[in-house]
Amino acid sequence: MDVLALAVIVALLAGTLVLLAGPLRAAARGRPGDRGEVAEERASLEAAKQAKYREIRETELDFRTGKLSEEDFRATDRALRAEAAQLLGHLDALAGGPGEEEPRGERGSARGGADADR
Repeated sequence: MDVLALAVIVALLAGTLVLLAGPLRAAARGRPGDRGEVAEERASLEAAKQAKYREIRETELDFRTGKLSEEDFRATDRALRAEAAQLLGHLDALAGGPGEEEPRGERGSARGGADADR
């Protein structure tokens, strides 16, 4: 069972890295992305978050029904919750980016009029 738990953890980590690598690489290149890309990325991260929550609940159920030992459960649960925290962090960062840009754009247009008066 220990080998199976380790294999599950490695597979989950690899899947998470692949899922998150695309948006992170795009951000590292400095591509601003249009609203469609941001909405698509947000939807992808939300889906991944819901899937991760589902995995956590399934792991808890497996533990309660005796399919997982306490040691395996703790290791798997710890890994899943760490991955969920990463997803939440990426969602927060994504929400902070466009959420900050929109008010600046509104203020910027108001300042643009003020700057034109100078």
